[in-house]
Amino acid sequence: MAEILQKDGTWTFDGDTIRIVPGRERGAHPLRQTLGELAVPLGAVAGVAFEPARRGGRLRLRLRDGSDPLTQAARGRLPEAADPYQLAVEQDRTGVAEYFVDEVRHALLLEQLPDGPTDRYLLPGPAVPLSVSAGDGTASFDGERVRLEWNWVTAEGKKSAGTRVLPVADIASVEWQPSAGLENGYLRFTVPQAPTNAPPKHDPHAIELFGFKKDPLMALVAAAVIARLPHPSAAGTARSAGAAQSAAVPPGAPAPGAPKALEGTLPAGPAAPEQGDPAADHDTLLRRLRELGELRHTGILTDEEFAAAKQAVLRRF
Repeated sequence: MAEILQKDGTWTFDGDTIRIVPGRERGAHPLRQTLGELAVPLGAVAGVAFEPARRGGRLRLRLRDGSDPLTQAARGRLPEAADPYQLAVEQDRTGVAEYFVDEVRHALLLEQLPDGPTDRYLLPGPAVPLSVSAGDGTASFDGERVRLEWNWVTAEGKKSAGTRVLPVADIASVEWQPSAGLENGYLRFTVPQAPTNAPPKHDPHAIELFGFKKDPLMALVAAAVIARLPHPSAAGTARSAGAAQSAAVPPGAPAPGAPKALEGTLPAGPAAPEQGDPAADHDTLLRRLRELGELRHTGILTDEEFAAAKQAVLRRF
């Protein structure tokens, strides 16, 4: 178990899941407080890093492309204070942050998890119902319909069209764009049955954003809708082919592509290199961890045998 508690929030890792709880201080960004606690499965993690600074540093979690609806909606455009996958670390907790990073990295290495794009969402997205008021309107989403309502700053032409109700089935895509410089941002829904080339100020399917603090909250609405749209990945065909190939392998046989040195039954719980063995260097130990992960995934080692062998190797680091 690895845990780091900060004013900015708390991150906990139990070997399978990273739990992120936002800080409750006044300075905590409303997006993180609205989003609430997150449970990030290890399979959704592409990497983790601690970036030291003059006073403390910042812990960053990088997710696999396509694994998280919020990351899909924001595309790296959230301000640091609003990003739930960043944690401000105080100066006296930098050692804890580095330990947390080591624990997650070791788990990723042992489990041999891919870090490439996913073909489905591994996180559920923001909870619904959800309603956000910012810019020239209010966007609400109950899980089935998006409701767009206008306020006193809405352009007259868009306001005259009245409140818009968009079923998820009618939405082809959704885009959140924050304000940048003199350019206003927007939350826009693409509706094929009613296409328009109008700018967000006049688009009845868009809310124009003016660069205020609540604007990033509109990314939550976008993420909640994205979670209910078809996944953007086109890797389904390749994945199905891989599954068919795996099904053709006889029970107990090594997985396709397994190293030849591992093809065959090895003694349960392989031992780590002996003390003083010239091969017992860092690279050899890392390679041994990868081999153990492969043996576990192919069924040659049981979970108990894998755990015992893993601990023996880790003691050599």
